[in-house]
Amino acid sequence: MHRRTALSVSAALLAAAPLLAACGGEPHPGAAAVVGGERIEVSSLQAQVRDVRTAQQASPQAAELIQATGDLSREKLNVMIFDKVVDKVAADNGITASRGEIQKARAEFAEQSGGETQLAAMLLQQQGIAPDQIDTVVRRTVLMNKIAAKLGIANTPEGQQKLTEIFTAASKELDIDVNPRFGAWDDKKIQLGTYTPSWVRPITQDQAAAEAGA
Repeated sequence: MHRRTALSVSAALLAAAPLLAACGGEPHPGAAAVVGGERIEVSSLQAQVRDVRTAQQASPQAAELIQATGDLSREKLNVMIFDKVVDKVAADNGITASRGEIQKARAEFAEQSGGETQLAAMLLQQQGIAPDQIDTVVRRTVLMNKIAAKLGIANTPEGQQKLTEIFTAASKELDIDVNPRFGAWDDKKIQLGTYTPSWVRPITQDQAAAEAGA
């Protein structure tokens, strides 16, 4: 029996639209954003983008993948900030993700997808995730599952709304400040206000299995 996971919930949060217009802010030399007083360096963001582009260029669908992720810097920054919001919600609720839990979850996703190679190809195509970034995605999934379970949140429209409210509150507490070159953070939508990730689709184990067998 297939089991839907909170990965679809987190992806839905990341893909929320429409967005508010960007507003001004002070520049952050060398930083793409400051979240909860911690800097996300431009160099770290650029490294993630390079990893994805390298993986895309090695794909037979290189041109298609690169074209579909033209706004990759904002997408990656969006996810990097979102992960810090996830971390705060998890910490506020005493939730952690051990290395063993991440490895087990990754193995389950790989099995559902038809193997590690297929999982990597699917994530690269659908969400612009480089192979060395997969553990971060899986960690987010584990934390989101635990958050949903502990707070009794179902994967329903009502549950989605409740989860969004919780993440909005955490986002506001982090006082997220983005370098204006990348836009502005929208606490209500929990993402960059100038970024619309039209190519991001929610992923579930059901979908992974179905696409692996297509």
